[in-house]
Amino acid sequence: MIASLGMYDRAETAGANDRLWAGIRDGLRAAGLAAPDALTRGEHAYWDAWQSPDLVFSQTCGFPFRARLHDHVTLIGTPDYGLPDCSAGHYYSVFVARADDPRGLVDLATARFTYNEELSQSGWAAPQNHAAAHGLPCFHPHLRSGGHRLSALAVAEGRADVAAIDAVTWALLSRWELLTAQLRVVDRSRPSTPALPFIAGKGADAGLYFDVVKAAIAALAPEDRAALHLRGLVRIAAEDYLAVPTPLPPDQIVQDI
Repeated sequence: MIASLGMYDRAETAGANDRLWAGIRDGLRAAGLAAPDALTRGEHAYWDAWQSPDLVFSQTCGFPFRARLHDHVTLIGTPDYGLPDCSAGHYYSVFVARADDPRGLVDLATARFTYNEELSQSGWAAPQNHAAAHGLPCFHPHLRSGGHRLSALAVAEGRADVAAIDAVTWALLSRWELLTAQLRVVDRSRPSTPALPFIAGKGADAGLYFDVVKAAIAALAPEDRAALHLRGLVRIAAEDYLAVPTPLPPDQIVQDI
């Protein structure tokens, strides 16, 4: 059995994620379902967990869900992070540049763009879809960083000029990372899209899981909900995730330039 909550897991949020999982785990066990004692962390918390036949619970990104996972997992619900100017259960990316870089997004669209990875909704798809919707050139994939924090670091260190960072990740970085003082938010992606969904193995009882996860979130101490920026749980249809446009992958954009 495997359960993971890797998407917003860092040293400062690990305890809150453990307590969230404990609530979910105990709720599942009370319903007669098996669940692992602890979360899987590290590299196995992502694709290994999402594609495992032993998946009990995890959180994925909207892009992997629509691109590869939606036929192989059960969509449980969508966390609501209470982001400003955003519908419940939705999120967006913030475009960040160095604090001393005066350029706006129009100019930065043709600058050195760093992204975390090609199947990231917030780091790759959202900025490209924003560019297409607002008449900007597609962002040129200058550097694949391997993670949102690494993208922010690449911009701060001058190895790239602009990055698109998941708004929840940006809030976590802003709270705990000094590097954000070297950066400024230039704009945000529009429109917002469904946030990172909670999933379970194929054939899981989505209604039961939803109730268990909602209760576990509600039972968290206020400081744990604050640490995770977690307000609650909402239902967003799989069709809404699948309707989000999928841009060209980085290698195809490179070939077109």
